[in-house]
Amino acid sequence: MEKPKNSLFLEFLFGGVSTCGAALFTNPLEVVKTRMQLQGELQAKGQFQVHYRNVFHAFITVARHEGVSALQKGIRPALMYQFVMNGFRLGSFQLLNDSLLRDKNGQITMAKSVLCGAIAGTIGGFFGSPMYMIKTHMQSKANLSIAVGYQNECNGLFASLKSIYNQYGIMGLWRGSSGAVARVMVGSATQLSTFSQSRQYIVNLQLFSPDSLMIPFTASTLSGCAIVACMTPFDVVSTRLYNQKVVGATSKGGVLYSGFTDCFYKIFAKEGLWGFYKGWAASLFRLGPHTVLSLVFWDHTRTLYSRWQHARDIN
Repeated sequence: MEKPKNSLFLEFLFGGVSTCGAALFTNPLEVVKTRMQLQGELQAKGQFQVHYRNVFHAFITVARHEGVSALQKGIRPALMYQFVMNGFRLGSFQLLNDSLLRDKNGQITMAKSVLCGAIAGTIGGFFGSPMYMIKTHMQSKANLSIAVGYQNECNGLFASLKSIYNQYGIMGLWRGSSGAVARVMVGSATQLSTFSQSRQYIVNLQLFSPDSLMIPFTASTLSGCAIVACMTPFDVVSTRLYNQKVVGATSKGGVLYSGFTDCFYKIFAKEGLWGFYKGWAASLFRLGPHTVLSLVFWDHTRTLYSRWQHARDIN
């Protein structure tokens, strides 16, 4: 059964809802990942106190000092970010997939898949940037005994957005977006292209029935491994840019980093190559399940809708 093309609104809705479902399960790993990426900021190894030795120690440390509920810090902006960013990202990718990705034989081409994934990621990263910034502020806010990075004032989602807008204007809501857009562009190009290619390969092998959940599940698992390897350095840079202290009347007055390139250079100079992979294990544990859950939810939601639409057209 050929899936009919869906409207832009439906593709936005499918993309947003599916990734929100995944975020409910993976947000605790996002909290841990954020803390580990900020630990030892611009300090060489051995020159800072290690509060979080590894992913599992970080879970225990946060729960012991702040309570188990702290592992769901930032869940509201996280869900809004997932809905907005991935609504635009997965929605626009699917529209591009329906019209641009396939060759004359109907097969998905790798080069176009990477390009369209990057375009879709850029769109989603830009629109979701304000929510990601507030999420980072909330998740890095910690008990002083285990605090890492700059501790931004957080008084709730909408109060924080209003405070930043009043202080820095509309551009303040998009501060650090250069890191976020690069992060999502690289991650999306990797994720969506590898998912599309893996899915097509698995379908061609005919190991599972055409509508089996094992097809998107297996393709998502392969995609999750690829995205961790490619996106983690950009993820670290994005977290640092969002969380740094800002002084002055404009949002450009970052205390530590003047921008995306400056952040990359300073991390490498002070922390070495490994600085770009701080929190990589948390990213692996988080991105793997998140990629699997979100793409499985997305693919299966579209399949269920196609079945309902087909049945309605027959009746």
